[in-house]
Amino acid sequence: MKVLLLRLAGPLQSWGIASRHNTRSTRTAPTKSGVVGLLASALGRPRGADLSDLAALDFGVRIDQPGQLLVDYHTVTAASRSADPALQRMPTAAGSTLRPHESTKVTRRHYIADAVFVAALQGPLTGQLAEALKTPRHPLYLGRRSCPPSRPILIGHTDRYPTVAAALAQLEWQAGPAERRRHRNETHVTCEIITDNRHGDDFLTDIPLPSPPFQRRFGKRNAEHRRDPIPVHPPTTPHDPMDLLG
Repeated sequence: MKVLLLRLAGPLQSWGIASRHNTRSTRTAPTKSGVVGLLASALGRPRGADLSDLAALDFGVRIDQPGQLLVDYHTVTAASRSADPALQRMPTAAGSTLRPHESTKVTRRHYIADAVFVAALQGPLTGQLAEALKTPRHPLYLGRRSCPPSRPILIGHTDRYPTVAAALAQLEWQAGPAERRRHRNETHVTCEIITDNRHGDDFLTDIPLPSPPFQRRFGKRNAEHRRDPIPVHPPTTPHDPMDLLG
């Protein structure tokens, strides 16, 4: 089967797993649920749609440029809920509302700034997904709606690699210009790779499960972490540059 290759790069990204209430954290690499959501947006699927077919795709991600953690300080009110001051109170987790003198809530949103990741997926839907990413039905974003990508996401849809793991180990480095200048005299850069692996010793809770809109539930998957030397430049063996567009 062909492998779908994505470049996830933008000024800000945020890939949360346990982001609730006042602190919205982010993982250091894209989650499977986040990438599945991005692909569902490209296909035009509504909130609450069954995403089990996308979640079943073999998935992996490579950290080409780790970026830096950014914590954004927010104050939130419920003023937009109603013109009546009595109704302008923030809801609480218990189902009530804050008292009048507590009407403003402080939250902290965590982002990764100036990062570049490569995601790879393999399975029966990747051809349809490649076409959808060229003309997405809904806007695409990198974890949160405030995080648009800085360039087209699709790298290619190719049968050059037999597996997701092989694609992430062999595809040339995708870091930004400034980072590439720092390594211009090197042939390889070591990158962390995280792939689906039923025998992996890590558990990640980022498999989207069927659930109503705004009440999302997630399941666990086994994953493998490793660090591989990634070629900085394309292979020297002559090939048609249009191969990746498959």
